[in-house]
Amino acid sequence: MTCAHRGTSTRFLASLLIASAMFPTCLPTAVGGDWPQLLGPTRNGSATDENLLETWPAAGPQKLWSVSLGQGYAGPVVAGIRVIAFHRVGNQEQLLCCHRDTGKKLWQTSFPARYAGGVNPDTGPRCTPVIHANRVYAFGAAGVMHCVTLDTGKAVWSRDLYGDYRGDEGYFGAGSSPIVADNKLLVNLGGRDNAGLVALTLESGKTVWQVTDERASYSSPTVVQVKGKTHVVFVTRLNTICVSADNGKTAFQFPFGRRGPTVNAATPLVFNGHLFVSAAYGVGARLTRIANGTATEVWSNDTSMSSQYSTCVFHRQFLYGTHGREDFNNGELRCIAAQNGRVRWSVPGFGVANVLLSEDRLLALNTTGQLTLAAANSSEYQKIAQASVSRGTTRAVPALAHGLFLFRANTRSKSDLVALVVGKR
Repeated sequence: MTCAHRGTSTRFLASLLIASAMFPTCLPTAVGGDWPQLLGPTRNGSATDENLLETWPAAGPQKLWSVSLGQGYAGPVVAGIRVIAFHRVGNQEQLLCCHRDTGKKLWQTSFPARYAGGVNPDTGPRCTPVIHANRVYAFGAAGVMHCVTLDTGKAVWSRDLYGDYRGDEGYFGAGSSPIVADNKLLVNLGGRDNAGLVALTLESGKTVWQVTDERASYSSPTVVQVKGKTHVVFVTRLNTICVSADNGKTAFQFPFGRRGPTVNAATPLVFNGHLFVSAAYGVGARLTRIANGTATEVWSNDTSMSSQYSTCVFHRQFLYGTHGREDFNNGELRCIAAQNGRVRWSVPGFGVANVLLSEDRLLALNTTGQLTLAAANSSEYQKIAQASVSRGTTRAVPALAHGLFLFRANTRSKSDLVALVVGKR
């Protein structure tokens, strides 16, 4: 991709102010401090109502509890006192609910599992569950969607979406976490027969609409408002596409991705009328301005923030995230200017990391278990605290809720869910 800077800083900032009034992001409702879905309440990596500790003990944040899990890379979600984990033990995918403050098991529900593994031998689920209105929705590695009650784990419905629509497990199994929008459950399915994107009823899992022949990616969708209506942005195998949550009608679409052994995996990020998408494998990053239902490229390149799978956070006109690939061992923590993609600072050797934001603080967990607390400071990299919190692979997207940093560490055929105290409780 080639760099295409357009406009001046003044024009960019003015467009943000106008867009924030005319084009507000649609935010899912959530109790303050909860983390009900991938990347938090608004699916942008930002926590609400958190008061992070200013310093850590010399050994790192206090470990409140840990729970042994099976395989999988699904991140944890939190609602009230309940923490939900999705994992696999033997021939079963399991939803486990444990108490937020003790780790004690409150309930567990199991479903048959048949995913045999792909490029990565791990056979557990990859998709982070979604909590909505006393229901938990979980998308298994073989493309089966489950719905259970939040309070007891009672199974409500299950549906084999890959079986119904001839979905493709791809390189790593189903890996795009679903989203709730306009009282529907939307899935980046990649099914045949015009079932690339599918909307289901929350009550029974029946299909409401199905559109496009887009192949699925490992990127999870996000919600946005277009002309006052709820829409959802999907990054598919080869395109970025925005559709109406009501009927699946396309609002806009642009190419994003490359054929061959490539992956789109970072979640699209929406802020103030702009859309940021990023990928590695020579795809690069792109910022798009959205107005009146149209999408106009602001800039694109493969040098600013080409993220293999982690998603940036946005803070005061700057993006913070990791550029590079885990398998190439070249991940760098970076801050770039959203207006033009210019790199403000970079930390070589940091590794690929999931970055979360709480007010003006960043929490970044790289894949080797190093947790860093840093200032969201565009002028310079300002590390506040750092600790090694795991010897396992910490690739799953973590959660930040009620003063706890909850992450998953994988070692061979099992994993652990760990709760660290990082905020005032």
